[in-house]
Amino acid sequence: MSLQTLGLIPREGIALANQRHDDGAPPTAEVTPIRKVRARGGVEMPALGLGTWTMGEKGSRRKQEIAALRLGFDLGMSMVDTAEMYADGGAEEVVAEAVRGRRDEVFIVTKVLPENASYEGTIKAAERSLRRLGTDRIDLYLLHWKGSHPVEQTLAAFERLVQEQKIRHYGVSNFDVADMEAAERHPLGPGIAVNQVEYNLTQRGIEGDLVPWCIERQVAVMAYSPVNQGRLTVEQALTAVARRHDTTPECVALAWTLRQPMVVSIPKSANPDHVRTNARAVTLELSKEDLEALDRDYPPAGRGV
Repeated sequence: MSLQTLGLIPREGIALANQRHDDGAPPTAEVTPIRKVRARGGVEMPALGLGTWTMGEKGSRRKQEIAALRLGFDLGMSMVDTAEMYADGGAEEVVAEAVRGRRDEVFIVTKVLPENASYEGTIKAAERSLRRLGTDRIDLYLLHWKGSHPVEQTLAAFERLVQEQKIRHYGVSNFDVADMEAAERHPLGPGIAVNQVEYNLTQRGIEGDLVPWCIERQVAVMAYSPVNQGRLTVEQALTAVARRHDTTPECVALAWTLRQPMVVSIPKSANPDHVRTNARAVTLELSKEDLEALDRDYPPAGRGV
């Protein structure tokens, strides 16, 4: 049964991304319907997007990486996550080329490094990211992880960037519940709309505390490495569920993350076949039997990020 059927996602939350082909030809296949996740502060983003970790590191792969991102956009995955850390800004430059001519279709997420996250440092880092991205605004700007600079300085800088219309929303990454609660006590803490953390079948600790905490406060959880960077241990249950649905274990693992109403996933791939498979995860409905089988082979363990 789907989340929409259960009433967790309204019908109007299903949207189609604009489809475009570089050669100007009409679409040959329907864009994958991807539900929208709505978080506090008015954030609205597709439940499935695209990651860019390791992109921009090698010039020889640049055309392939850009093509993979554009294919993802064509298939409805109209959100892309990057960071100033990735390839020292090179990944942001790859994103800039991928969104050229279609910026308004894509929800861009990028991140400031903790060593740059003082008040002034955050402002300057955002301006550098804007230049590399070739855009006048960042849709969602995250603190990559907690560092030595007080979080209240980073949040104050985020708020200034919002007022200057250089970013639309802000959030954090790799924060556990204690970190979230500490940030929430700051006057600008309720402006945190997203927490990006590792989440996959083998990394389920956030289900014990962070996910319920975020759901209660309408903070979206953005799952990075949802298939463990392609190194997911494929147990018997995962193989069986994939066979039952005539798909790949990776597609099942990705669909598994999307069963949570406030979770969005950002798998990274420069392989066009993998991008197409990832897009199909949004239409894969896992049964109660499927989920129970996966729980047996990948049991929840502990708490925390």
